[in-house]
Amino acid sequence: MPEHIFAAPGAHDGFVRLDDGDLHVVQDGPDGAPAVLLIHGTGASTAWWDPVVPRLAGACRVIRIDLAGHGRSASPAGGYGVQDQARRAGAVLDQLGAGRVMVIGHSTGGAVATALAEQRPGQVTALALIGIGPSLDAVADEGVLGRLLLAPVPGRLLWALRTESMIRSALGTAFTRPVGIPDAIVTATLGMTHRALAGTSRASGDYLKQQSLPARLTALGLPVLVIFGTDDQRWRSSAATAYHAVPGARVELLPGVGHTPMMEDPQATGQLLLDFAVLTDG
Repeated sequence: MPEHIFAAPGAHDGFVRLDDGDLHVVQDGPDGAPAVLLIHGTGASTAWWDPVVPRLAGACRVIRIDLAGHGRSASPAGGYGVQDQARRAGAVLDQLGAGRVMVIGHSTGGAVATALAEQRPGQVTALALIGIGPSLDAVADEGVLGRLLLAPVPGRLLWALRTESMIRSALGTAFTRPVGIPDAIVTATLGMTHRALAGTSRASGDYLKQQSLPARLTALGLPVLVIFGTDDQRWRSSAATAYHAVPGARVELLPGVGHTPMMEDPQATGQLLLDFAVLTDG
């Protein structure tokens, strides 16, 4: 059985024990406020949301998780499938007594957020997807280093030799605007296994191959907000128009912003998320 093991009553940083490993959880904002779950992307951690949390936490109970194999969460024996990551996120919500929740996902986290809504109809009230293309046709060139890191043999060898400088270089395509990458982000990425990195990336691709996100979102019938940077280097921003096929979906393009709007333009991104959370509450 999952077990809630926060260090002390009311603690904001702790772990939820699951059958296949502990998940790291961070909470901000008042307990009684509408709940918002933030899910990061491949190779990331809860720290990637830091710039937008203050804006959200004034009106929402903000819950952040490190996906399995990321940040301070355990690496499971059972793999990194999108549905598995969504199941773990749902178990965390149960242990925290979160009830109905709006889910926000960045990049691969957008796939996990969508899968969570598919698994838990009625609990997920709305979805906000940041920096994730509608299908694999929208993937931009990952660059030589990115392709090598995710390949099975050269990737494992490169990962064994990883350094802070290499990680910062690999993270370069995540940002278009100048961003001072916090040490906490680099440290979390350095601490990952290659199996977690490549497995999570591969799982996201498999999920999109099975069915496009616009098709999945249309079937869900939930309020949807899509945020894309016009200068995203990992997904072609022009592909964001495919989300207009989702009834009622709102698509926001942020000019001059890359793959990580919550870090590159936290003010605009945070306000869009907050307005959407307030609009869809209840």
